[in-house]
Amino acid sequence: MSSNTYPSVNDLTLEERASLTSGGDAWHLQSVESKGIPGYMITDGPHGLRKSLASSTGETDLNDSVPATCFPPAAGLSSSWNPELIHRVGEAMGEECIQEKVGVILGPGVNIKRNPLGGRCFEYWSEDPYLAGHEAVGIVAGVQSKGVGTSLKHFAANNQETDRLRISANISQRALREIYFPAFEHIVKTAQPWTIMCSYNRINGVHSAQNHWLLTDVLRDEWGFEGIVMSDWGADHDRVASLNAGLNLEMPPSYTDDQIVYAARDGRIQPEQLDRMAQGMIDLVNKTRAAMSVENYRFDVDAHDETAHQAAVESMVLLKNDDAILPVAKDAKIAVIGEFARTPRYQGGGSSHITPTKMTSFLDTLAARGVDAAFAPGFTFDLEPADRTLEAEAVETAKNADVVLMFLGLPEAAESEGFDRETLDIPAKQVELLEAVAAENKNIVVVLSNGSVVSVAPWAANAKGILESWLLGQAGGQALADVIFGKVSPSGKLAQTIPMDINDDPSMVNWPGEEGHVDYGEGVFVGYRYYDTYNKAVDYPFGYGLSYATFELTDIKAEKTGANTARVSVTVANTSDVDAAETVQVYVAPGKAAVARPRHELKGFRKVFLKGGESAEISFDLDERAFAYWSEKFNDWHVEAGEYAIEVGTSSRDIAGAAMVALDGDGKAEPLTEWSTFGEWSCDPVGSKVVAAVYAAGGSGELPKLPDNDMMRMFLNSTPINSMSTIVGEGGKRIAAFMLDEYAKLAK
Repeated sequence: MSSNTYPSVNDLTLEERASLTSGGDAWHLQSVESKGIPGYMITDGPHGLRKSLASSTGETDLNDSVPATCFPPAAGLSSSWNPELIHRVGEAMGEECIQEKVGVILGPGVNIKRNPLGGRCFEYWSEDPYLAGHEAVGIVAGVQSKGVGTSLKHFAANNQETDRLRISANISQRALREIYFPAFEHIVKTAQPWTIMCSYNRINGVHSAQNHWLLTDVLRDEWGFEGIVMSDWGADHDRVASLNAGLNLEMPPSYTDDQIVYAARDGRIQPEQLDRMAQGMIDLVNKTRAAMSVENYRFDVDAHDETAHQAAVESMVLLKNDDAILPVAKDAKIAVIGEFARTPRYQGGGSSHITPTKMTSFLDTLAARGVDAAFAPGFTFDLEPADRTLEAEAVETAKNADVVLMFLGLPEAAESEGFDRETLDIPAKQVELLEAVAAENKNIVVVLSNGSVVSVAPWAANAKGILESWLLGQAGGQALADVIFGKVSPSGKLAQTIPMDINDDPSMVNWPGEEGHVDYGEGVFVGYRYYDTYNKAVDYPFGYGLSYATFELTDIKAEKTGANTARVSVTVANTSDVDAAETVQVYVAPGKAAVARPRHELKGFRKVFLKGGESAEISFDLDERAFAYWSEKFNDWHVEAGEYAIEVGTSSRDIAGAAMVALDGDGKAEPLTEWSTFGEWSCDPVGSKVVAAVYAAGGSGELPKLPDNDMMRMFLNSTPINSMSTIVGEGGKRIAAFMLDEYAKLAK
């Protein structure tokens, strides 16, 4: 066979086809060398390449990997609200895969941050599916533009670490469609990830790896997914059932290819299905052949570090800046307190743990830039009680400073893949240190390091400034100095609400589940959809973030562009002399609806950089989906006719203004039956004509007269017409028969 002629399943034996549906080892696809099919490497992401040094032997060591650029994890990068920047990060990751001969990098992870205690929140994007999908798509498109594959994960409803290998996420169809699917759906439809990784958990009792509805009906048939589906590592528990459901690849291998062979021979697997799954694997190999054939490629370490630097700058969110304590004057007397300033926590724990090509702490950066600052660690990262000697040293160091920069947050032991957090609080000894320092010096800026939100309200009064820096990757030290000293204005916005108390979160009633299942009882009311709808006080709302500049949004207009589409425009002005970026956010607020809907939902955003005094007009096109909800009655998306407010603002609670549009609706109507209520008949376009005929004939002898007082009408409207006898006596059956006959005539 020529090296330029790629095989198909028709060239393979049954045994070879079966072998392709399982890995060659923990980090390689199965090769069939005699047929020209190589076993390319696949390995972890999602915020940089984690290629284990032992991967060539198929072994796993999460802390021993080849050097690669450590970009900010999604906890930070999501706060950039900058898809173009995220695309550049993806391109850089793809180039590093080419150097290391990695055909597929495993990521990004777009599972929803259902609860801020989730152990993997640091590597997921948002509590909002629109934001998650429209940001993370940049990683997929960027990596794949280099001829390397991605693996969008974890499909689906993998929202906790507790009992993650077997928990059943019991979720309504509507919540799946509106909250837990859309990020996956958007990325599939716009970027076609070469692979998707299914999750460990069950969904409504069925393991994701064996869920035909999930992997075939929805993913392939509805969304048009063209790539392959692989299991999370160890998520495939029945190879035959999984292959029939639409799983192409079991990882790592269980060395049970004979199960597939026997099932194909005895008819439990149809030949066409095995061929589809195996051909998908061949197609994946062929997609990445060109990139994997590049020899002696070396990525630009410095250029990628600079991309990580820019990503870190845009990841930070300025939460508080009383008395304009930031930026810090270059000649200020500075005290730096907190071990995080010297030993940064720049990434999360678990399978995404990267060995960075470089590493720069905040203290390193100060030294390199010639900035004089006194330092005291103040505390240790362990879970031991406070060290009073370290605490006293820190208080003394801070006493006479013009500005105290206190680096606080969560040590790595507090959050990681594999377990969920038990509290939103940062360690008590750090809060005690803050209180002790504040007793001597009020000019404090707290710089936070954490992978998911932490409680701020209990200690915020002791800080004039709060900078949420998340986990900033390898270039975080430089980025922090840029923002803190005003070289650049902070521009990050929260991708996750910071609640006042974890018990305010609606998922806490069912978190983290019991007896092998977790009920998603909050439905679609996740994050700000709950807090804003029910007017719950929060510490900082979704989409929030301060700047050194000031901005104004004016001239908000909306126009209808189709039956159920609209365009909204707004003028954004930088009203200061500081060059900076503002993120304009568009939320759709439905009017009266047939189902419980959130008060508003994010449906558009754009980050706009403006020089001081500059302004720009921007516009957003909202498609029909922006106004729709998932109707379980129609088993489809549904747009109701009526008025919708299109809100424009800078957070979910900082709305500058709104414009109204009246939509036609999609005209969907459920056929009326004897089980439809009289009220439903009255609201239906055809049924209302029948109801009018009933009223016209009432009391004429043909039909009895319907009640005409408000109380009885209320009861009548909620009654199925087959039970109208309870309202109007024996004539109710004649009315029902009349209505059904008339409806049959009119509905033809």
